[in-house]
Amino acid sequence: MRTIMNDDKQPDPTRRSLLKAAPLGALAVAAAARARAPEAQPEPAAPAEPQKAQGYHETEHIRRYYRTAAYW
Repeated sequence: MRTIMNDDKQPDPTRRSLLKAAPLGALAVAAAARARAPEAQPEPAAPAEPQKAQGYHETEHIRRYYRTAAYW
């Protein structure tokens, strides 16, 4: 059904109340998010063991690959 709006008929202003209220709702959500108390940050845990050497290191797994790939 198609409605043609005449010059003498004004649109119902209550139909746009949702569009008028949407920015207020967004502001309320933003204000609530800012008002929330900050959560306590956990302290970083100390490493249990010293870090191992990084980078390339030859292991048994790598040596086995070299043998199967005929590098040795």
